Amino acid sequence: MSLLQRLAIFTISVSFITFVAFFGRLPALRNTPIGFLHRLLIIHLPNGLRSVDLYLTNGRITNGSSRLGHYLMHEKHPVVVVFFLGLITGSASLFIPTIWSKLPAKHKAILALVVPLPYLFTYLSARRNPETHVTASNHTAQMRHYPYDRILYYPGNECRTCYLLKPARSKHCSICKACVARADHHCVWVNNCLGRGNYKWFLALLLSTGVLLAYGAYLAYIVLAPQVRAQYARYEYYYRYPDQPVETTRLAILVDNILERTHYFMTYLSIALDIGSVSVAGVGLLALLTWPMPLGLLAYHIYLIWAGMTTNESSKWADWRDDMYDGVVFVGQQKSKEEDYDLDPERELEEPPTSWPVSGRHLLVRTMDGQPPQQLSRRLREAAQEGSWERCWRLAEVENLYDLGFWDNLMEALT
Repeated sequence: MSLLQRLAIFTISVSFITFVAFFGRLPALRNTPIGFLHRLLIIHLPNGLRSVDLYLTNGRITNGSSRLGHYLMHEKHPVVVVFFLGLITGSASLFIPTIWSKLPAKHKAILALVVPLPYLFTYLSARRNPETHVTASNHTAQMRHYPYDRILYYPGNECRTCYLLKPARSKHCSICKACVARADHHCVWVNNCLGRGNYKWFLALLLSTGVLLAYGAYLAYIVLAPQVRAQYARYEYYYRYPDQPVETTRLAILVDNILERTHYFMTYLSIALDIGSVSVAGVGLLALLTWPMPLGLLAYHIYLIWAGMTTNESSKWADWRDDMYDGVVFVGQQKSKEEDYDLDPERELEEPPTSWPVSGRHLLVRTMDGQPPQQLSRRLREAAQEGSWERCWRLAEVENLYDLGFWDNLMEALT
């Protein structure tokens, strides 16, 4: 096995493990094999290794690795950003000088355009944005962006760290040590929280990185393809798929077709790795294997935008869905503000009027015994229509206040 073939196997393995580690925790993948592998990799395997380490060294090794893992995933640091930009820089430094003389002018122009974009959008996502973090100076304006839906967010809750009333759709980030407006998630790749003001740059980063990787894989293909075809034509008798006995069943024909296609794919890949250098074949293979990851994550965020959710809210809705399956969730109707819900000065401070074009209609309540709610908090009693509680089995029965339709959701996400 050649060095480049070992590099290919290593790259495939690292790409898959990275995908499982970072994306397996998403609610959409929670009950899939990827979610199972994520739990195995992040929870069960470390727990097993810790048990062995406790027996052998009284936990000295895992304590050190736990501190390192906590620092990497739960502290604000530039290590992952440096690794990400360093990987792009190192790959581009190997790849571009080697193929530059073989490219036509149009590809040189496109390459000069797409290479700087991930650097630009990483900077815009990572820099401190006055719209993203909730502070005393912008708190009043942040409170007026979104209404409380009384399903995921309730008025009157104060952040125990910032000592500010929490605006709807906000979340305190223990890593950034600030409340984040329209919080999506904390991203280690940009060393910052993503929310109102910088979420659009994160989407642009995903798009530009995916396009750069896919384009790099394509350039490696057009540079290496003529050499690969010439090598194959010269030694076709050696590379050709061996003749198989004639089979008549559909399953046998299907299996043979799959094996034949796999054989030729691996043959062309092997030739490319043999005749290409690490700077072209190796970087091209890395780009080929990794370009679906940022574009796949972008597709997931487009789905969230279509559904009128953030990543943080999708997790909250997933918790409601699980409780609905257990039959312990009840949906009620909210009173209109004109109906029995007069705002006093204190209430207006906790729940000021917003520019949001719609108001909430539903409330959700969990009960411990699965029976209709009997004792409600003061805020729920004031907001709910009496006798309107019904058992809720599906999320489709509940209105998402923050879903205005895809186009309006997209415009909102880009603010």
